[in-house]
Amino acid sequence: MSAGGRMRRRDLIALGAGAVAWPLAAVADEPMPLIGVLHSATPAAFVTHMAAFRDGLKETGFLEGKNIAIVLRWAEGHYDRLLALATELVRQRPAVLVALGGDPSALAAKAATASIPIVFDLGGDPVKLGLVASLSRPGGNATGVSILGPSLEGKRLTMLHELVGPVRSVGVLFNPDFPPTRSQLADVREAARAMDVQTQDFPANTDREIEAAFETIARQHIPALLQLSDPFLNSRRAKIVHLAAERAIPTMYQFREYAAAGGLISYGPSLPDAYRQVGVYAGRILKGAKPADLPVIQPVKFELVVNLKTAKALKISVPDSILVRADEVME
Repeated sequence: MSAGGRMRRRDLIALGAGAVAWPLAAVADEPMPLIGVLHSATPAAFVTHMAAFRDGLKETGFLEGKNIAIVLRWAEGHYDRLLALATELVRQRPAVLVALGGDPSALAAKAATASIPIVFDLGGDPVKLGLVASLSRPGGNATGVSILGPSLEGKRLTMLHELVGPVRSVGVLFNPDFPPTRSQLADVREAARAMDVQTQDFPANTDREIEAAFETIARQHIPALLQLSDPFLNSRRAKIVHLAAERAIPTMYQFREYAAAGGLISYGPSLPDAYRQVGVYAGRILKGAKPADLPVIQPVKFELVVNLKTAKALKISVPDSILVRADEVME
């Protein structure tokens, strides 16, 4: 009797434990909202930026592995792969599709879905690209951040000319596969004509072409170089800064990360902050906001960063006119 009673009590306790555990297990097994991330470049060069993206999500109460899941797809600089990668992400039915790494990613995401909310980070004008109806009222399934990177190339050339002194020619390094390149080059050439400066084009969409460009620039004694904004070239940041130092070529870049890596000078918006803002928007959409009602964010501050150590190595005396305007001077 007592043995049987103990058995029944054990059975009852086990049954009760199972009855309590079952709904908890069901809750644990409930799928978390999925964020699909499409990026045109390579992961190694964007570790800090992706951390900023996750910080933005955290600001809105979302933590990867806790209450959201993130799936990433990287095009490794091959823009022709983006549409297939975007389509693959759409098949997984994400709650939000995030398109990072410039205009090509945003356009691929938009082509892949007209219903899933899209949050983009790009350099161009999303209205002209057909991604939104207007900056203040996007009106469709897409919104995000426009950093205006390509539109600053002429100003960067002017600053470079101011830094290195009067020069007759400047090299221009760019990726011919990047869709905004044509407008970038037009901006640069207009600024160059105003300064009576000749520009020499150096298209590069592979590591070997980047190396060949620097070899030619050094051999022809071109006194300065402007690198145009492009996700592929940005993913080769360490290589480009190294080659510029090795060949002693004063180079103007678009983002602070270049100057921090040893580049001479950079001018442009904060890319990590743009990624953080994308994360915030993705989180707000997960909470119920509609992309149509979220205005496209544009940067209000642009960072001018000068690396004095690199300037000294290049025997360049940075003029006061640049130093007083610099947001950061690295020594």
